[in-house]
Amino acid sequence: MADRTVADLVVERLRAWHVPRAFGYPGAAIAPLVAALDAAGGDPEFVPARHEETAAFMATGHAKFTGEIGVCLATQGPSAVHLLNGLYDAKLDSKPVVAIVGEDVTGPLGGAHEEIGLSRLFGDVCHQFLRYGRTPDQVPGLLDQAFRTAAATRSPTCVVLPHALQLAAVPDLLPQTAGVVSATPGEPLARVLPHDGDLDAAASLLITGQRLAILVGQGAQHAADEIVELADRLGAGVATSLLGKPVLDERLPFHTGVLGEVGTTAAAQLMGGCDTLLLVGTTDPWTDWYPLPGQVRTIQIDIDGRRIGTRYPVDVALVGDAAETLRALLGRVRERPQQQWRGVVESAVDRWREAAAERAAAPADPVNPQLVLRELSARMPERAALAVDVGSVIYWYARHLQLPPGVRAQLCGTLGSMGCALPYAVAAKLARPDEPVVALLGDGAMQLNGLAELITVAHHWPEWRDPRLVVLVLNNRDQSGTGGGRQPGRPSRRPDVPYAGWARLLGLHGVRVDRPELVGPAWDEVLAADRPSVLEAVVDPAVALDPPEPALADLRGLFADGDAARRVRERVLQTQVTVEADDLV
Repeated sequence: MADRTVADLVVERLRAWHVPRAFGYPGAAIAPLVAALDAAGGDPEFVPARHEETAAFMATGHAKFTGEIGVCLATQGPSAVHLLNGLYDAKLDSKPVVAIVGEDVTGPLGGAHEEIGLSRLFGDVCHQFLRYGRTPDQVPGLLDQAFRTAAATRSPTCVVLPHALQLAAVPDLLPQTAGVVSATPGEPLARVLPHDGDLDAAASLLITGQRLAILVGQGAQHAADEIVELADRLGAGVATSLLGKPVLDERLPFHTGVLGEVGTTAAAQLMGGCDTLLLVGTTDPWTDWYPLPGQVRTIQIDIDGRRIGTRYPVDVALVGDAAETLRALLGRVRERPQQQWRGVVESAVDRWREAAAERAAAPADPVNPQLVLRELSARMPERAALAVDVGSVIYWYARHLQLPPGVRAQLCGTLGSMGCALPYAVAAKLARPDEPVVALLGDGAMQLNGLAELITVAHHWPEWRDPRLVVLVLNNRDQSGTGGGRQPGRPSRRPDVPYAGWARLLGLHGVRVDRPELVGPAWDEVLAADRPSVLEAVVDPAVALDPPEPALADLRGLFADGDAARRVRERVLQTQVTVEADDLV
């Protein structure tokens, strides 16, 4: 019987942490671990990607869609460099990922030609935990600590394992190491609630506020019922960050939609008219669309106290779990609905929804991209996973795709890296092969890495109980970088690729649409297909993105003198108190 090696030991630790699969790209320096995974019989499974960057995106996508710890593998040198994009995605969106990197420095001069200083390379992105394995007895403790740190800090960590160490024999009895603590990464390791005095202060602000706005982020994922109850109790309007879009039912009459450049006019108007702002689990970066500093009194709820006040001045900081903190607030806040303000908010929502429908119905050459997303809204399967890429598709997703409750949607929200959607979709589908997955991409992201990762889809789909993985490609042939609203000329024209045809060559289903009346039937076809599909929609690059105007934007930045700015804000607030409600938005 062959000796048990450190590579086998790594597989055992992954199994102990209930890791279902590791994503990576094979290479000599990680080959012993890949071989051990292949011999493990799928527990855990090794999923080879077409590129190390997409492997890291898959690991991050796994963490985002499941709440578990994602794992990715790579070798030293350029392979390790390619991991960085996906790991930074995990870092900036606070998701737990463990990177295991193989290293071989046994060249004739004491180093390999691919050698890069891994401690410096990963020193920022994996700053919470980055360690080298040196001896077999260290490895169990290092891996346990890497997983425990990733779970506790919701961040990527890294363990570097030399090639020779992976091959080293492991004695039957290793020295005692730290035990496994299988924490659920998305949950706090302890019950975290704010102090009573802070809760009382926050409740006082909420009760005395006349026009309450609630901005919801991804940290409110398990607090939807509490948010709706508080909003109804106080007559509040609600907006979400881009990452917070899946949290609430978007059909609610007081839900103004996504805030920011990609968002809605109703959300901008909500921020412009409110006098009290409650931030729940969000550090939304679109600060130009927040209320003017000094216009509102602000409460922020976040499980991580380091995030509070990083985007906007805060009057009361509540460090705690969103759902539990909101329940504590509900016990302190009596029902005091502001019917006039709620009516203003709902009128703004109605106007926006009418405008959005008109935008989607506007003629285009050949197809309006807004129509493509709008047609998906009525057809989006329940219990589906949705992966969204970066580019103009985010605008159409944020405004025109209403997510039914239960749909899990993810995107590279903070880093904003193109090429994430298809790797995310693969990870989501492998995690739940009995549920449908939809990926939304532009043609730029599809050419970046999507064409290659369709090979991964083609390899795995026969194993899926529900074969539906639908990839929408908005083909506008525009590489100007403006994202929309520009007539494509020769310098900005992206090479046209038969995306649907490429899918058919791989044995998948492919549909190409260049007429608006066929968009709905095309969605019906791909969502009913017996295999993964690519829906290629040939859309008009001249359709303008039209970001909403920030409320009171004409007053921003006009005064260098702080006292002058303060006096202007005071006059604005006095005016808001006296104007008719319909004039607030």
